Amino acid sequence: MKRKIITIDEDLCNGCGACISACAEGALKLVDGKAKLVKEQFCDGFGDCIGDCPTGALKIVEADVPDYDPAATREHVAKTGGPEAVRKFNQAAAKHGGARGVPPAGPAKGGCPGMAMRFNPEKTKPASQPSGGQGPRQAIPSELQQWPVQIHLVRPDAPYFKNRELVVLSTCSPIASADIHWRFIRGRSVVVGCPKLDQTDGYIEKLAAIFAEPSIPKVIVVRMEVPCCGGLTSIVSNAVRMSGRSDLQVEEVTVGLNGDIE
Repeated sequence: MKRKIITIDEDLCNGCGACISACAEGALKLVDGKAKLVKEQFCDGFGDCIGDCPTGALKIVEADVPDYDPAATREHVAKTGGPEAVRKFNQAAAKHGGARGVPPAGPAKGGCPGMAMRFNPEKTKPASQPSGGQGPRQAIPSELQQWPVQIHLVRPDAPYFKNRELVVLSTCSPIASADIHWRFIRGRSVVVGCPKLDQTDGYIEKLAAIFAEPSIPKVIVVRMEVPCCGGLTSIVSNAVRMSGRSDLQVEEVTVGLNGDIE
């Protein structure tokens, strides 16, 4: 059975070890200056390590690999890291929504913490206008002034990138927060992507080509609070370096699962 598991691009890995510190399961280690997966059964596929990688070398993929083994992993953590490592392992279990070895609600066999099921019916308010296809053609005006928006589809030389701040927007952000359009998209150009589910090969090069436009004064990364979404910030950071610009401002904004802007 296929499940989610980490994969590492050794060409991008700089051996910083940030992913190893972020992995509560002890599934990663440095070998000859490169991060390596110790054992497939030790990786639960939650992707906590992705957001800590400064080069974008880590990705979550689906592969036909052995199941995650929580008992063997805990034994490995205790043996290699001692009580403090076990404490970190237990904290990660709580953050991921329960004890290790218990399949999470929703998709099984791993996933980022944002895959834990959430439902808050009290947050829904009665619609002031008819819902669905009825009512006005546009109840809330869109602030979008360009098309396309997906990173794969935009052209680096598109005129709408000139003389504007650029928002690099995670796919889920405008779903989580109704404020995204007026707070971030208004008056700015925008590109959209998901560091976990997109085929991100070429994203760094594409964004670097866009960032090279000298009239872009600032880039705002709008990401979700889940760890795997930190990969979007890593992609942008590498693209800024590749662009050769030292004057480009970069800001990161985090959107909570309840829509709060941090």
